[in-house]
Amino acid sequence: MKKTIQITMPETWADITLKQYLALQYDLEAYKDDEEAIMSFMMIHLCGLSVEDISGLSRTSYNQLKESILSFVNNTQHELARYITIGGIEYGFEPNLANMSYGAYCDMTRYDSIAIDKNWPKIMNILYRPVDKKGMGETYSIEKYITNTNWDKWLDVSMDKHFGCFFLFVNISMDLLNATLNSLTTTTAVPHNLKPILERSGKVIQQSLNLQTETSNKSTK
Repeated sequence: MKKTIQITMPETWADITLKQYLALQYDLEAYKDDEEAIMSFMMIHLCGLSVEDISGLSRTSYNQLKESILSFVNNTQHELARYITIGGIEYGFEPNLANMSYGAYCDMTRYDSIAIDKNWPKIMNILYRPVDKKGMGETYSIEKYITNTNWDKWLDVSMDKHFGCFFLFVNISMDLLNATLNSLTTTTAVPHNLKPILERSGKVIQQSLNLQTETSNKSTK
């Protein structure tokens, strides 16, 4: 007896939530050297198919689905969304990173690396807070940072919003790292271990960038 299944084919990262993305990354970690398994997990997590569903696809349907996934998975470059609405509440991105409150800064720096991983929704919860007031032009203010709670709401936000924030934050971090390392080359009175520490931090950030495209690069091959 023939089985008819309905396939939801994502067209952009706007169709994928952070929850789906993290689940995909978790499974891919164990199968990162198996290209066929990578594509299967993509179909499972991004399209909602089961292993049985994938096995029953015709070659034509399988290739169409694969092509649809690969058409957007490499495109992780998105603009920062200044405002994100969740449950009717408008959240604004931290308007002044240089003057971030001490509590927010401490919570941000407790994580070992910048990456879209299990800690990412907590980082988003620090960077985005409810909009308090909007002023002239593009100016606005957000609520004061109190504590990092109720961060799980970011799991249902689409990945285009997360990538927009991630790449802005990483680019700023890399620029700061490079400027610091350049300064250290002309400075003698610095701790002997500071430069290696900064270099290692830069490598961690770069590895997190590579992780975002590793899956799609293997599938494309």
